[in-house]
Amino acid sequence: MSRFVRASKYRHVFGQAAKKEHSYDNVKVSSSAWDTNLVAASASYISINWSASGGGAFAVLPLPSPFGSSTHDVPSKLPDIVPLARTHTAAVLDTAWSPANDTLVASASEDGTSLLWKVPDHLFDGWSSDAWEPQDLEPVARVDVSPKKVGQVLWHPTAANVLATASGEHLVKLWDLADPSRPRSTLNGHGDTIQSFAFNLTGTILATTCRDKKLRLFDPRTGADPVRVTEGHGGIKGTRVIWMGEHDRIATTGFSKMSDRQLSVWETGGLANVKTTTIDQSAGVIMPFWSDNGILFLAGKGDGNIRYYEYESDSLYSLAEHSTSNPQRGMCFLPRRALEVSECEIARAFKVTSNGVEPIAFIVPRRADSFQSDIYPPAPSSEPSLTAAEFFSGKTAPLNLISLENGAVFAGSDTPPAPAAISVPPPAPAPAPIPAFAPLSEPTFVPTVTKTTTIPAVRAESVPASTPLVDSPDNHGNPELEEEVERLNGELREARQKIRNLELHVEGLKANARKAAQTLMEG
Repeated sequence: MSRFVRASKYRHVFGQAAKKEHSYDNVKVSSSAWDTNLVAASASYISINWSASGGGAFAVLPLPSPFGSSTHDVPSKLPDIVPLARTHTAAVLDTAWSPANDTLVASASEDGTSLLWKVPDHLFDGWSSDAWEPQDLEPVARVDVSPKKVGQVLWHPTAANVLATASGEHLVKLWDLADPSRPRSTLNGHGDTIQSFAFNLTGTILATTCRDKKLRLFDPRTGADPVRVTEGHGGIKGTRVIWMGEHDRIATTGFSKMSDRQLSVWETGGLANVKTTTIDQSAGVIMPFWSDNGILFLAGKGDGNIRYYEYESDSLYSLAEHSTSNPQRGMCFLPRRALEVSECEIARAFKVTSNGVEPIAFIVPRRADSFQSDIYPPAPSSEPSLTAAEFFSGKTAPLNLISLENGAVFAGSDTPPAPAAISVPPPAPAPAPIPAFAPLSEPTFVPTVTKTTTIPAVRAESVPASTPLVDSPDNHGNPELEEEVERLNGELREARQKIRNLELHVEGLKANARKAAQTLMEG
């Protein structure tokens, strides 16, 4: 038996649940059977699918913290009446907060619409006073997505005011919210209900899972058919997908034909399966969450535990699990830029139970009086890299990142700025403006025929994934050489990503050309 112990700074990470007075009780969680996380979080608020009569609704509440009371001194036991977003005429199925604006949330509903809501700064002022009266929210924009239900909604990670929706028509649509009268891109090819979708780090690739048991990759700007398709998990029960940060890997959770719960890792070049692990034989859908620390969290519906694994060299190493006797109905994670770095908190989950919401902090057990840079890589910032027009015109930009030590914002491909002499909490960036909403009109679809042409293939294999980055010699004490090596490594990573994006773009063009040729032949 080997005595070798793999070195990891996250080996002893543990989950710390909030005290009862720092959680929310008397939460009227939606009873809808639709498979959703039920809760979403920004750096300031959480949204919870709510059980309400007379249509669909969700509640907005101040962010609870496991380290103390919320900023608005909201009581742990909620009153029977809280501020709700009620305009939907059928159940709310999903919500998502804008990564560029902590007060802007989108909702998806069985009524076929997606609505945008702006949380006013004064919504919870005077909550604890006897004269306080809850004020329901009103939507600031409306997107008529589908005649059928809208099951999922997702914001683009780098482009401002770009929203993706998945509907009962088995379509994913991308919208520029400055003109929501028509989708800017429509992704088809799904044979059944879309169960989940996820963007890669720069938003140039979209992965989807479907009830037809297939895993698909799309170029979201080219639209139409997928550029990669493969067989996913063998069972028909809920399947989820998550992109594994900057890695060219995606993780999926699902069920085998024998109803075993599974976790799979896939490479994105050809959608080959890298590894599939059987978790257990429970019945609840597993919700996956990725942290840029390289940690994958798994939370099963109906389970009382949260498993977490560290990803390294295409292997997942089990770290531990946080266990309680209270099963979870849904879950989400806090944006990393809002973590309590002084407490060595590397992730925070919000666990939805049958009638409550419980914050859980995942902490590296250290005694530290200064910022721990080794456990806090830069986090996605709230500053978008692109406008919606730039994104749909084909421009690509790296994700903007923020240093959790000094709040400095920089592009993902740039070298992080030197830390300040004195650590200060990251400042809250100005939220991105909400786009002007134009009145809706019936979209006009003009069919176009693309002439078939021969397109030279661009293959990512020309720079294989196994090719090492620039070798780093023993250059300690030579900062100029270290900086040059790091710059070259960054350029090589960026070149690989561009090749991957070009390959997907070319395959998308080929798919459209084949479809146009088939249409001409049938006509």
